[in-house]
Amino acid sequence: MAKDELWNAFDAVVGWLKPNFPSPKKVLRVTSLGASQIPLWNNHPMGHTPEVAEFHSCPDPQLSCKVEFNSQDTCCFNYPGGQLLQVQLWDVDPPRGPEDGWTIHGLWPDHCDGSFDQFCDDSRRHQNISAIIEQSGKMELLDLMRARWKNIRGDDEHLWIHEWNKHGTCISTLEPRCYPDYVPQQEVVTYFQKTVDLFLKLPSHEILSAAGIVPSETETYYRDAIESALKKAHGQDVRIKCQHGMLSEISYNFNVAGPLELGIFIPASPVGAASNCPLNGIRYRPKKTSRREPSPTKTFPEPTGAPPTGSPFVGKGKLMIQYSGRQHGCIISRGGWFVSGTCATFQAVPGPNNDFFLKSSKGLCAFDDDDGFICSADVDNPTAFTAMDELLSLGEQTVFYSDVIPRRRGQSPIYKSSEQHPLSLEIHWREA
Repeated sequence: MAKDELWNAFDAVVGWLKPNFPSPKKVLRVTSLGASQIPLWNNHPMGHTPEVAEFHSCPDPQLSCKVEFNSQDTCCFNYPGGQLLQVQLWDVDPPRGPEDGWTIHGLWPDHCDGSFDQFCDDSRRHQNISAIIEQSGKMELLDLMRARWKNIRGDDEHLWIHEWNKHGTCISTLEPRCYPDYVPQQEVVTYFQKTVDLFLKLPSHEILSAAGIVPSETETYYRDAIESALKKAHGQDVRIKCQHGMLSEISYNFNVAGPLELGIFIPASPVGAASNCPLNGIRYRPKKTSRREPSPTKTFPEPTGAPPTGSPFVGKGKLMIQYSGRQHGCIISRGGWFVSGTCATFQAVPGPNNDFFLKSSKGLCAFDDDDGFICSADVDNPTAFTAMDELLSLGEQTVFYSDVIPRRRGQSPIYKSSEQHPLSLEIHWREA
């Protein structure tokens, strides 16, 4: 009897001490999907012991996009955004982040067919991401974001706001009702912490370097070589994107068993749109470099003679923003809306159809569906504009849009579409 009691006591101690490894049944179920996910198996930070409520809230997590949705609890099953994309950027002009490291774009919940929702909960839209993280006490997280989650326009906070409002609010397992003892805005911190954790486990610069793919002004690479190197590290296919033939973006896709915060991330093949990179000749430029010149295959006539007096958008001038019936800042050389500092000088380059192109010191200007109005030496297909009632016009459109009024030294992008961009503004010309 004494021996039995001793063994029972020993079993109780071992049961209390043993780590929370997945059961053999769960291991077999996951590995049968063909996904290599050992680096992401244990998602708890070192030294962190989950609360009891966390263990029992989702006792039998199912893998998103591999199990059909049938009224499961969407606090435990990511739906409809079941495929999570950790997206990284390589920004060269201007360079953002360390010279030897990619930066974070975001964590996006796509549907299992590649479509996606956006801006899913207006009641949880926030404009103060850094303050929320500071209040949580996670200063190490905020420091990492400041170093590696960079906005090409220079206002990192604006990118963080955009990523949470557009994508974070669409992750079903981050809804407030999913937290046993919900503290307001804790799901915001969860989103940014998980995104950074995933990013740190996917060091793209090191992965590519190990395969001999390094930034260079002279070397070019095959798409297969880049994708193969990334697939070897990730365990599944990885989607890459290019801008003007230059490597600029990597998307690592995952399906998740359980909620975002504590779930198991299983590498998954991407769905939806394919890579837009060419099969060969891909450039991977160093960040610390001079800009390349505009494409020699495209030339635009320079204005000749003196511009007619009083004519808008002729010669050189400033692009002034009119918001809510009054002048409110201007556009700077890379295309952002700015309210503090010196306005950029733009040149109106005559076009062939009684229209014109805009050019700043950074290069020709165009509207990009994702980035809004941009001016860069990498723009090969500038947007043709006209003037209407002394306002900048795109076709017959004289109203443009933005997300938020820029603050201090920050910038806000300007878009041609009002979709999810609530601020309407007009752009007029002031002779330089």
